[in-house]
Amino acid sequence: MKKALVHDWYTVYGGAERCVESFTNIWSDFDHYSLIDNLSDNDRHTILKGKKTKNSFIQKLPFGKTKYRNYLPLFPLAIEQLDFRDYELVISSSSSVAKGIITRPDQLHISYVYSPMRYAWDLYHQYLKEANLERGLKGLFAKYFLFKLRAWDYSTANRPDHYIAISNYVAARIKKIYNKEATVIYPPVDTESFTISDKVGDYYITCSRMVPYKKIDLIVEAFSKTDKKLIVIGDGPEFKKIKKLAKSNVQLLGFLGKEKMLELLKESKAFIFAAEEDFGIAPIEAQAAGVPVIAYGKGGILETVNGAFWDEDEVVKSDITGVFFQNQTTDSLIKAVNFFEKNKDKFDKNTIRNNALKFSKERFEIEFKLAIENIYINWKQNQ
Repeated sequence: MKKALVHDWYTVYGGAERCVESFTNIWSDFDHYSLIDNLSDNDRHTILKGKKTKNSFIQKLPFGKTKYRNYLPLFPLAIEQLDFRDYELVISSSSSVAKGIITRPDQLHISYVYSPMRYAWDLYHQYLKEANLERGLKGLFAKYFLFKLRAWDYSTANRPDHYIAISNYVAARIKKIYNKEATVIYPPVDTESFTISDKVGDYYITCSRMVPYKKIDLIVEAFSKTDKKLIVIGDGPEFKKIKKLAKSNVQLLGFLGKEKMLELLKESKAFIFAAEEDFGIAPIEAQAAGVPVIAYGKGGILETVNGAFWDEDEVVKSDITGVFFQNQTTDSLIKAVNFFEKNKDKFDKNTIRNNALKFSKERFEIEFKLAIENIYINWKQNQ
C-alpha cells in the first residue's frame, strides 16, 4: 500500500512535529508533502528520518521558506496543487490547510487535526486585534482574505474521510465548524525525559514561547503584585514588553537548554499556565516531573490535569494534580496561587507523574497505529 503524509509546513520541531515524528516511527515508508520545508538537517533526521519533502510553489516564492505566512491567501490554492493520485492512504497533519488536499473516492484520507484554523474561526477577532488590523485599508484586506479562507475551509469539510482530534476540546470545535464527528487520540509527550526531584525550591515557574495567546504577560504581572518568586523560561517577540512588567521577584531567563530547564522545572513549587490551549504539552511535562500545575481552567488543560477550581473546592483530594483559575485575570491567578499555597503539602509527586504517563509517546504510537488500521479495514470492507 502506497501512503503519503502531508503536514502544513515544516519550520520548527514543535508539538505537531512530535506527532509527525511518531507517525514516522510507526510507518517508515511515507512519502512526505507540505506547503514549505525549512527544517534543519538534525530536525529532518528526527522528524522525517532524513527523508525529503515534496513542497508547494510557495517554497519557491521570495522569502517563501521564512516568511511563508505572508502568502496566507495563497495557501488553499497551494495545498490543492499537491498531487496524491498515486496513494491509497493519505494522512494529513493539520492545523491550517493540510486537511483540504484533494483525493478521489477510492483513496482513504484520514486527517489528524490539531485545531481548525483558529485565526479564521474562534480566534478571528483576537487575531485582528493583536495584529492591529481592526481598522483601515490593511484591516479591510485582512478581513476579506480571512472571510475567503473561512469559506474555503468550510467547503473542504468533506474531503477527509475520517477526522482524529488531539482532544475532546478540539473534537467539539470540529463538530461546531464542520459538523463532523472526530475520534480523539491525545498527542505524544516525551514523559520519559522528565524525572522527580526530592527537593522543592522557593519559586514558581513557567516555560513558554512569548507570543500573545500564551499570556505570559498576565503571569508576570500577577506575580509582580505579590512577593512570591517566579522564574520565566522562554523567548519570543513579546520578551521586551514582558520584561518591563517584571518586578524584582520575577526572573526572566530567556531561552535555556533542555538540561537546565529540566533542572529548574523539577524543583519548582508549581508550574503556571495561563493560555487557553487545544491540548498543551508543557503542563504534562511539568506533571511528568512531579510538579503541580496552576492553570487557566479552559480548553484541553481540563483533560490533562486532574485539577480543582480554587473557588469551588475547599478540600484537595488525594489524586489531584493541579489547581484551576476561572478567569484570565491577575486577580484570579493570584487567588489560585494562594489556594495552592494553603494546600501544597497535599500534592503527591508520584501521583502527579502517574497522571502524566497516560500521555506517553509509547501510548500514542500504539493507539494511533491501531486506530488507523481499524479505519482502513472498515473502509476496505465498504469499498
